[in-house]
Amino acid sequence: MSGPFDLNGRCALVTGGATGIGEGIALGLAAAGADVALTYRSHAPEETLAKLEALGVKAAAVKADFDGMDAAAAAEVVGFARDALGGLDILVNNAGIIHREPSVDMPFEDWRRVLSVNLDGVWLLSQAAGRHMVDQGSGKIVIVASVLGAQGGLMVPAYASSKHAAIGLTRALCNEWAGKGVNVNAIAPGYTATDNTQALRDDPDRSKSLLERIPAGRFAEPSEIAGAAVFLASDAAAYCHGSVVTVDGGWLAR
Repeated sequence: MSGPFDLNGRCALVTGGATGIGEGIALGLAAAGADVALTYRSHAPEETLAKLEALGVKAAAVKADFDGMDAAAAAEVVGFARDALGGLDILVNNAGIIHREPSVDMPFEDWRRVLSVNLDGVWLLSQAAGRHMVDQGSGKIVIVASVLGAQGGLMVPAYASSKHAAIGLTRALCNEWAGKGVNVNAIAPGYTATDNTQALRDDPDRSKSLLERIPAGRFAEPSEIAGAAVFLASDAAAYCHGSVVTVDGGWLAR
């Protein structure tokens, strides 16, 4: 492969890369030629690592919990990726959780847990990777937000708040780092067939109402989010700074 989307020789770190959208993105980056390190928490990474290696790239995995992560732990994750792959050119902040409950009943600890993973973890990894990328004068940071970064959703106040904040963080970081050779952009996936949407997909009434509102008429597959990540991680997106690429089957256009 050659051309503006070629990632041969690039080294990428994908958080939450052993399942769902993270795995789809990790495989997409590898198919474009990037070596890939991933983090995992509860999903064993061996199957994903085997898929990555089958694409002819280096692959490595490190266990990491983003709930309550501190700056030292984030630096360790970034250091692991750099050591395992021989560098770091791309960070995809994908790891995230969701908690569904009426706002009047939601305990503060569940609110804090979602914000800890979806916002604090993204900030800490971006900061740790950003230091390295600013020093080397190049790098790509991709933050996986959501269409709920533009909406409120139903019974997901912490998740929606975290995704609004993730888009704000994307824009804030791009303002500081665009002139230093580092691109910071976001992807806003729509409803995708992952563990996070399993409860919705298992509810016949809720699933029906969602599908009726999606112009494409179906949920996305995790692999369908990967193209946007490959684009934002590549030279083709050299002048994209603070962009939010929506991949939602037309959900926000409805």
